[in-house]
Amino acid sequence: MPLSKFVFKPGIFTEGTAYDNEGGWFDSNLVRFNNGRPEKVGGWRKDSTNSFLGTCRALHSWVDLQGSKYLGLGTHLKYYINEGDTFNDVTPIRATTTNGIVFAATNGSSTITATDSDHGAVSGDFVTISGAVSLGGVIIATVLNQEYQIVTVPSVNTYTFVAKDTSGDEVTANSSDTGNGGSGVDGAYQINVGLDVYVQSTGWGAGQWNTGTWGSVTALSDTNQLRLWSHDHFGEDLVMAVRNGALYYHDTSAGITTRAVPLATQTGASFVPTICLGVSISETDRHVIVLGADPIDGNSRSGVLDPMLVSFSDQENLLQFEPLDTNTAGDLRLSEGSLIVGWAKARQETLIWTDTSLYSMSFIGPPFTFGLNLINSNSGLISPNGSITSPSGVYWMGFDNFYVYNGSVQKVPCSVLSYVFDDINAGQAYKIYAYTNNAHDEVGWFYPSGSSLENDRYVVFDFNDNVWTYGELSRTAWLDEGTVDYPRATSSNYLYEQEFGYNDDGVPMTNVYIESSDFDIGDGEQFAFLTKIIPDIRFLNNSESGKVNMVLKTRDYPGDTLTTNSTNSIGSTTQQAHIRGRARQAVLRIESDDTDTNSSNDDTGWRLGATRMEIRSDGKR
Repeated sequence: MPLSKFVFKPGIFTEGTAYDNEGGWFDSNLVRFNNGRPEKVGGWRKDSTNSFLGTCRALHSWVDLQGSKYLGLGTHLKYYINEGDTFNDVTPIRATTTNGIVFAATNGSSTITATDSDHGAVSGDFVTISGAVSLGGVIIATVLNQEYQIVTVPSVNTYTFVAKDTSGDEVTANSSDTGNGGSGVDGAYQINVGLDVYVQSTGWGAGQWNTGTWGSVTALSDTNQLRLWSHDHFGEDLVMAVRNGALYYHDTSAGITTRAVPLATQTGASFVPTICLGVSISETDRHVIVLGADPIDGNSRSGVLDPMLVSFSDQENLLQFEPLDTNTAGDLRLSEGSLIVGWAKARQETLIWTDTSLYSMSFIGPPFTFGLNLINSNSGLISPNGSITSPSGVYWMGFDNFYVYNGSVQKVPCSVLSYVFDDINAGQAYKIYAYTNNAHDEVGWFYPSGSSLENDRYVVFDFNDNVWTYGELSRTAWLDEGTVDYPRATSSNYLYEQEFGYNDDGVPMTNVYIESSDFDIGDGEQFAFLTKIIPDIRFLNNSESGKVNMVLKTRDYPGDTLTTNSTNSIGSTTQQAHIRGRARQAVLRIESDDTDTNSSNDDTGWRLGATRMEIRSDGKR
């Protein structure tokens, strides 16, 4: 019998039906296209067995003057600098108390109440206690003198934490713990933590737990909104900002464990913005660019955020923001939109998005320093991290389309557009994170789907083949290879190396598949009888024992439910697989062999070639 060759069109297409996309692919997970051929994506492993606190939504790498490589991570609880296997906590200190904290313990409870007048802390904050003496029982000095996360804030003068020993195990007070810790207790309070969820308005749910009263309205700020960091390096040093918060500075030469400090408090600082939406460095001309800032009001900054104001420092001087005739510091204000959402570095320009429009900001020299041009007024950005610069242009996700800028703005035709935008949890869209994987000519976006509160899906555009894929993978931040040797990504308090082998952190990757649209004989006028499959699969790794399943599904009409006709295990030496199916329409699915997690699916990579099937006409009914 004659064989029919099937080489399906690259890319996933979901904008129509499975039947009208004959000859193409309709569904996939953890599969990409390589020169038009579908293959399993690369795997991942933990970069370190050490974890960090909080959800990371910002990654930035840089190198110091001695060639040491660093990675900055901003989470909703802390800021870390990673070097090697260590996450160094460099979270800035907000306030300190000297000889001003006393404690109270309750017999049988591990909860300690601390009293510190006007402490300024919110639930979840971190404080490092020192100078305390024993309360008289098991709550000894070493229990008290360490870093604690604040659990509740009953009042502006009190807060609670759970006592622990130096191993992290809870310590329950006894009847002898009647002391107050002594008169020499100090406290170092880290900057207030942010939320791990996006809050769209004030009122109930806008704020830390156990704050405010029932029905009260809470103004949104950096402490009761999704915590987002931005960061960039100025030479070997790091400048970072909390969205709706302050600017901070880390002097790398002072040591990688040294905490960051407020930029505005540094010696020589002049008119540094006190509140902002983010920060970037204009590399060619060495200006610090503050996106969203409080304007100058007389002899100081106003302290009130103008979400459309761009403030920039003097050239080569990250501390001088006062506009003078003798420097290049200044401000520009955008007019289209209501707030600056995000920004990206492009070739010799900084792109700035508002919620409605795109601007280009470029260095033009004195006396104006920067020029500002409106590029497009109908292409807003969906999230602060929703844009990414790639070799083929700057891509971003809007509110209902994907766009690219490479001198002009263009919509990127998307074959999975409705699938993605109809499924996004719009209430958590500010968590969407754009990324590049330049080794595979890809740009992509991690996004929260359905009712998920966290990024759990991705969509990818291959700008070389102009095809789209999607799948399920939880990642909250991503940094492409470059300074680092593998792409890095974060999830569930860990940093991962991506594109490493084909496993899921040391165990076989499961639920990997790609499924075709329906195909038929003679436009479905006749039934098809399928008897044999001749596979053409290249195993990229584990070729000796690696296997995939080739699944044939059938149905008679487009509205019928697909029925699995046969599942065949295919290895590198498989010549053919015998099947037996009769239907008007059929679907081919290639999937990971999840039933065998010890050998056939372990670190197995594969790429599909041209599949041949033995098919003959078998009548009209």
